[in-house]
Amino acid sequence: MIVSTSARTNKNLEEKAKKTADELGCRFVRREKRSIASLQAHYHSDCLIVAKSRLELYSRDAEEPFFFHPNSASFRVKRLMRGEEDPFIAAAGLRPGMSLLDCTLGLASDSVAASFVTGAAGRVTGVEGQPVLAYMVREGLKEWVSPLPELNAAMKRIEVVNEPYESVLARLPDQSFDIVYFDPMFAKPILTSEGIAGLRKLAIQNELTKDAVHEALRVAKHRVVLKDHYQSGRFAELGFAQQIRPASLFHFGTIEAEDKRRVDSVTNKE
Repeated sequence: MIVSTSARTNKNLEEKAKKTADELGCRFVRREKRSIASLQAHYHSDCLIVAKSRLELYSRDAEEPFFFHPNSASFRVKRLMRGEEDPFIAAAGLRPGMSLLDCTLGLASDSVAASFVTGAAGRVTGVEGQPVLAYMVREGLKEWVSPLPELNAAMKRIEVVNEPYESVLARLPDQSFDIVYFDPMFAKPILTSEGIAGLRKLAIQNELTKDAVHEALRVAKHRVVLKDHYQSGRFAELGFAQQIRPASLFHFGTIEAEDKRRVDSVTNKE
């Protein structure tokens, strides 16, 4: 991947692009009035464009650029402010002051909603193993300016960690987060979901394992939550109690951390 600037560039934008290239370990290329297509063809590479207001990733096999946007998070925060229920918040049982480890950050919509609910006294950490996606979302959370102050504050409170969630879980102490959350890429895509097509090209496609869920139950103080397609076999295979949501294409599943500790306690006594 190469890094360049928008067509209308300046010294400050070029310096920002150079810094981005350094942080991602990529090559910086001056735009020099060339089109995105000509840059891609010349360098045989995807192209990350540093524009004034956002980062845009132009993949050679995608028709549209990928960029961070808090659209769905914005709608959800507005609904929460009106006192309406958010299915994820309800499934996780999140309240002000609680902590969430989002193991599959993606575009951070769930983490933003969680950060709004948990507030300044809470803690939301998002883990994203794909370096470019993690970088784009981290910068987007910091720099995106919404007309909604509550949304801006929620985005800025999120800590983004670029690392495989398996490594993060392995080094965390027992019961260090109230809730641990997984939202892996659906094996059966919901084709109508906006923004998911670009995300699928970037996201790590590793399968969620029983070992990872076991570690999550050790780290979670209250529960582990899984979001998946309503027809997914992961709920049963991994031991999640599936919460049926009529007319919804995705469901949530939960495992109470206390259940695991009870089983471990009996096993240790034996």
